[in-house]
Amino acid sequence: MSVMLDKKGRQLPVSAIKEEPGKRMNKGERECRELLSRNIKRFRNRLGLSQLHLALELGISTTFLSDIETGKKWVSAQTLSQIAKALKIEVYELFKPEQTIREDISAAVAKCLDDVDDAFIKSIEEAVRPAVKKSIAKMRKYYSGKTR
Repeated sequence: MSVMLDKKGRQLPVSAIKEEPGKRMNKGERECRELLSRNIKRFRNRLGLSQLHLALELGISTTFLSDIETGKKWVSAQTLSQIAKALKIEVYELFKPEQTIREDISAAVAKCLDDVDDAFIKSIEEAVRPAVKKSIAKMRKYYSGKTR
């Protein structure tokens, strides 16, 4: 299981990672593990992959993958590269702080629009504009009738 729970069954944050016996983690190492752990799980979930599926693809045990995702274990550069490839991302993205949803959407739209010509974009704008104006007019009418 990739989620750590407390005695009452509540999910613990990744920062609740316990240090390995005889080894002290400094703040930078802890933060790096937390970021890696969150990102592997986030990208895996984004692709709809189970831990089992990803572990099989990587040739590692689900226990080891779970330990990576909870920050209990560290990985080699080779395994990082394999994880990134399986998640269809670049290695650096595993250490990149999570973007907001708005930034993710903006990036995805920008990527899609790179392949679209200006005439097509203009036709979409012209098709959508009347519907947006109509919705705004309905909202104004609805809220102007409300008493405050």
